[in-house]
Amino acid sequence: MMRRCVMLLIVTGVLSGCAAMGAPTCGAGGQPELVAELVFGRNIGDKLGVSEADWNRFLDEEVTPRFPDGLTVLGGSGQWRDTERGTIVQEPSKVLVVVLGDEARDKPRISEIASAYKQRFQQQGVLTMLRPACVSF
Repeated sequence: MMRRCVMLLIVTGVLSGCAAMGAPTCGAGGQPELVAELVFGRNIGDKLGVSEADWNRFLDEEVTPRFPDGLTVLGGSGQWRDTERGTIVQEPSKVLVVVLGDEARDKPRISEIASAYKQRFQQQGVLTMLRPACVSF
């Protein structure tokens, strides 16, 4: 009986912790929001194919119209396994960070941006991460 009680407490604690990860408790001035981070590789084939001008045009045409209230772009450098060739590829990247103010409206916009980038620049994928965060401006 004691063993069952202990197991129940452990399971309850783990499930409570998982639930808490979904919606953070924010301190004064912060509010829970969903944040999207997208990582865009800039190589096409084995060479830099997405120039700064190409990226800025993509940002102006595809990203800004979907998120006119604000976003952040960071420069990065990453690596990934090319599934077609089985090799490790290192390349410069752009990281887009967007707070999704309306999840139902904005999540599809994130997918549209990733799809547009893959099509425009012949990319295998765009890394997309969604995470809960405490946000204040």
